[in-house]
Amino acid sequence: MTEHLTGRRRLYLLRHGHVNYFAPGITDFTQVPLTDDGRAQAQSAGRALASVDFDAAFFSGLPRTQETLSLVLAENASDPQPEGIAGFAELRGGHVEVETPEELAARLAFSFDDAHLPGASFLPDGELFADAEARSVAALDEILFRRSWRRAVLVAHEGINRILLAHLTGGGLKAVSHFEQDLCGINVLDFDIVPRLHGQGLEVARVILKAVNVTAHDPVKQSLERTSLEHMFGIDFGGARPTDERLIPSKAS
Repeated sequence: MTEHLTGRRRLYLLRHGHVNYFAPGITDFTQVPLTDDGRAQAQSAGRALASVDFDAAFFSGLPRTQETLSLVLAENASDPQPEGIAGFAELRGGHVEVETPEELAARLAFSFDDAHLPGASFLPDGELFADAEARSVAALDEILFRRSWRRAVLVAHEGINRILLAHLTGGGLKAVSHFEQDLCGINVLDFDIVPRLHGQGLEVARVILKAVNVTAHDPVKQSLERTSLEHMFGIDFGGARPTDERLIPSKAS
């Protein structure tokens, strides 16, 4: 099916819906389900994409992306078989002890600012941003060059989506902090795929960003003045990076 491997192909890249990491009974953050708000956001995204004829569907393998994808596809007439791709799983955080949700929010809200620095990791002792970039870009190459589709949907995570958008626009990890990804935000990416000029295989000749971080549940961002992490934790840092040593330890400031 070479006709579905070359030419212009469109990927709808979404972030999962709202979750509550502090809900009763949650002991493993990777297994957290969507909240009622998250399910409503996913359904709104699904209605916005209802007329798109998907012939492939991917998710990160984690429950919150699988649930989001299922709700999106439930609003859609197409019936692709969802496939979990582990390379798109969210960055693995390090072990961190916090006393309050505010402290965790502060650590996370500015965690992408220094992603480009040598040895930068997602929280202390977490996954290196460079390693997350390598695996997520490899996963993207996998679905672009080894899967036959014309229009596909992929549900992943804030950190991974930021990394992919920064990579595709040539900014690398230095640009990660500039790509906000709201809950259930939709990115529309067109790829011009051509045979490799020298050697076998395929390559991307051009990437076109048709839309970035569109939120069907709030198209003009009226209720989204805070960053997504501030919103999830109910915090507002007012645009300034906290300097309180209790919130941002000297190692990360």
